[in-house]
Amino acid sequence: MIYLSKIENIAKRWTLLWALALISPAAFAENDPDESIVAIVNAIELGWENGDGAPFREHFLNFEGARYIESGGQNEGLDDLVGHHVEPEGDALQDFDLTFSNIETHIEGEFAWAVADVEVIATLTSDGRRIHNRGFETFLFRSIDGAWKVVHTHSSSRPVKPKAEEPKAEEHKAEEHKH
Repeated sequence: MIYLSKIENIAKRWTLLWALALISPAAFAENDPDESIVAIVNAIELGWENGDGAPFREHFLNFEGARYIESGGQNEGLDDLVGHHVEPEGDALQDFDLTFSNIETHIEGEFAWAVADVEVIATLTSDGRRIHNRGFETFLFRSIDGAWKVVHTHSSSRPVKPKAEEPKAEEHKAEEHKH
């Protein structure tokens, strides 16, 4: 009987550990400011890719004077960003793949920022031209009633240049020995 009780205790402990392991890490994000910010950046990435303004309306602070900068252009206010940039790109770009990676977060009280590498790959529906850019994006956040809100973004990218072909072995050796 004592042996069975020990087995039952072990089984209960394993069940508890499995239950904890299966809980989504997103459930803990609201308690971890860094994870909350990364989750917002990921939601914005999906919003861009799908031409969906909902993540922007949920996570951006809509205020007079808001400006969102991208490679020399800007949108003034949330409605301008969503209505004239995010949603139209859903129709203007095919195979749109936006990736935010290497997301670094920094938090100081009620203010935070995130810096991410950005890569954009897409095809223009108008002329079939392929776009492949890389660069960086900065997001500025403010904590409003305990929730992080984006107050500004600045993105800058440039076209990815094809890698130059490696010189053939004979050409490389000949150049090394020039005097």
